[in-house]
Amino acid sequence: MRGLVNNLEQASRLDGIGDRLQRAVQGTLRGQRIRDFLHGVWLGHPLHPAMVQVPVGAWISAAVLDLMPGQRRAATTLIGIGTASAVPAAVAGLNDWAALSRDQRRIGLVHATANAIGLACYAGSLIARRNGRYGMGKALAYLGLSAASGGAYLGGHLAYKQGAQVSQSISELHLVSDGWHPLGDLSSVPQRQLVTREIDDVSVILYRHGDDITVMLERCPHQSGPLGQGQVQDIDGHDCVVCPWHGSTFRLNGGEVVHGPSANDQVTLPARVVNGRIEARLP
Repeated sequence: MRGLVNNLEQASRLDGIGDRLQRAVQGTLRGQRIRDFLHGVWLGHPLHPAMVQVPVGAWISAAVLDLMPGQRRAATTLIGIGTASAVPAAVAGLNDWAALSRDQRRIGLVHATANAIGLACYAGSLIARRNGRYGMGKALAYLGLSAASGGAYLGGHLAYKQGAQVSQSISELHLVSDGWHPLGDLSSVPQRQLVTREIDDVSVILYRHGDDITVMLERCPHQSGPLGQGQVQDIDGHDCVVCPWHGSTFRLNGGEVVHGPSANDQVTLPARVVNGRIEARLP
């Protein structure tokens, strides 16, 4: 299985389909507010993994009930709930997928295909049950569960091996030693401009607004873009940094994500000024 999945990561023949689908998704989901909602910006982490709990839970429960006598109606109800809830979960997943790198999109394309097959099987199962063909309905449901399980395996590969929609910056905290670290004189940091410094070889950005100092990890949590090269924008009265790679936007006074594709906040470090010198430490 590992070899198969690793080969899928390198399957450039999938790029033609993937690129066309990416353009279609981006062309359909144009509004920033819609994309941010589907990314899970308001939630503080990706929305798609949370949404898939409903169809997965409903379908697995239906599979158990199908093995028990007298549970046809309950199983049919659960399959209907799972099938209906899978559609918005798929939309959120496609929105996330369209912002991934190419090797991630290859795995994501097969992941989406497996889940689409599973969804089609469950829709067919629901129709068969409604028409009194319970044997066919059960067979289609178990086939759908098998396809969705394969899709779930690939989803795990996306998240845990390829780091899709997982914060790419958080691991850098493990490289920073304990204690306060000097970052230079306060006077060397100009007002409302981004300055890049290092703590234990970990790049951070400094931002000064009056006497307030923000120290933030520079590596964007979405795809490791250099926030130090980003632009500072005023959004709803807050100074924010915009990643130059994909446009993820974070408040400079707390690190909260404002716009996706990142759904994760950016890490900020506690900072202080001692005798005119800036110091920062681990949270």
